[in-house]
Amino acid sequence: MNTIIGTYECKVDAKGRLMLPSPLKKQLTASLQEGFVLKRSVFDACLELWPMAEWNLMMLKINKLNRFNKKNNDFIRKFMAGVKVIEIDDLGRLLIPKDLVSFSKISKDVVLSSKVNIVEIWDKDLYEKSIGDDDIDFADLAEEVMGNLNDDDNGIS
Repeated sequence: MNTIIGTYECKVDAKGRLMLPSPLKKQLTASLQEGFVLKRSVFDACLELWPMAEWNLMMLKINKLNRFNKKNNDFIRKFMAGVKVIEIDDLGRLLIPKDLVSFSKISKDVVLSSKVNIVEIWDKDLYEKSIGDDDIDFADLAEEVMGNLNDDDNGIS
């Protein structure tokens, strides 16, 4: 698994082209030849950029689902909705297809944010709203999600 680090602001042009910031492009160098998958997020009005190696790992998991189970079949259909294989050109640009621009409400200002092994692509206003959500107490969320996790002896709680 390749861990991606950082949050970056950039702009999308009128054609839906997005120039990757150079620190992010450097982190994705190993994946440039294989390509990427761009898809709708399951939980938010943003997009997810998956390096092909990470996408293939996810497909191995999804392919284990029994497609004769209606819930599994419905999940697969929705998970795969809008999925596009994309490439990053030599200038470091990627083209966001119009249907995905529409889904994510991307206008001009964009935030690219690490989600461990993938990159989320957000409209800047929606991103700011999502991280500033007053309905979620981050300390409580951190305690609930990470509070009982201590399987390493590295001194980190």
